[in-house]
Amino acid sequence: MALLYKSDPSRGPTWKALFAEHAPDIEIRLWPDVGDPTEIRYLAAWLPPENLAEFSNLEVIYALSAGVDQFDLSQLPDHVPVVRVLDPGIAQGIVEYASLTVLSLHRQVPLYLRQQHQHEWTAHALTPASERRIGVMGLGNLGTAVLRHLGAYGFKRLGWARSAHHIEGVDCYAGKAQLPAFLSQCDILLCLLPLTDETRGILNADLFAALPSGASVINLGRGAQLVDADLLTALDSGHLDQAVIDVLEQEPPSEEHPFWDHPKIWLTPHIGAMTFPQSAFGALLDNIRRHQRGEAMTGVIERLRGY
Repeated sequence: MALLYKSDPSRGPTWKALFAEHAPDIEIRLWPDVGDPTEIRYLAAWLPPENLAEFSNLEVIYALSAGVDQFDLSQLPDHVPVVRVLDPGIAQGIVEYASLTVLSLHRQVPLYLRQQHQHEWTAHALTPASERRIGVMGLGNLGTAVLRHLGAYGFKRLGWARSAHHIEGVDCYAGKAQLPAFLSQCDILLCLLPLTDETRGILNADLFAALPSGASVINLGRGAQLVDADLLTALDSGHLDQAVIDVLEQEPPSEEHPFWDHPKIWLTPHIGAMTFPQSAFGALLDNIRRHQRGEAMTGVIERLRGY
């Protein structure tokens, strides 16, 4: 039985060593050294091979990413489940990034950095955390982890998703009808939505207009969810105060992209979280063993929903 690894080649040897130590019955092959493709039962990948039809005995595709929007699900065999590897390291990384950026916006760090560059020494009134409203779009594993962690600081927390959720201490909203009420209360909005047809371009002029004046936006979802021109207009008009952008539709952006030098934008190179073999291995192996025993796997995506 063989598993094909097709992702960051620098991490391939680590994956192979982990399987050799903890699951020697599973042969690991590192792309592009496929060998006989009919011997591959499992694929762990950022993107599947284009010639997937050659892997006639493939049983499961494991996505080594927080989402699966980079997959063209229509090109994958219907009988092969696509499963997200629920790496606890991903959630930890997202929580760390969200905490850093939310606290920085809350304590006006971007403003003070601009003042430093201008040799200006001016203190501004501090808003108590209890009066700062943090909204998270996307209430899956990552959004829930972020909201629970931010509760320790005393923020008022709100959440929105397509379907109804309940998170202790969080005011949860659901569906298009409740989106305006949710947005109107968000001083800092953090997007952690999966990319679907419904969420593509959701961070647009209408959404920004529904936020309170002086609000800030953090995009940790997907680049295609953000309409760049609309964000620039909202920032330049003064309606939005600051934006933190970790994902772009085109990565890296062109040298001429206006985000590079905009004074109200923090731009980071898609580093919100990364899949590390050491933290993801346990989740991947557990799902393989579940599959071998005929048990339900965790993280199986619903193809019609796209996540």
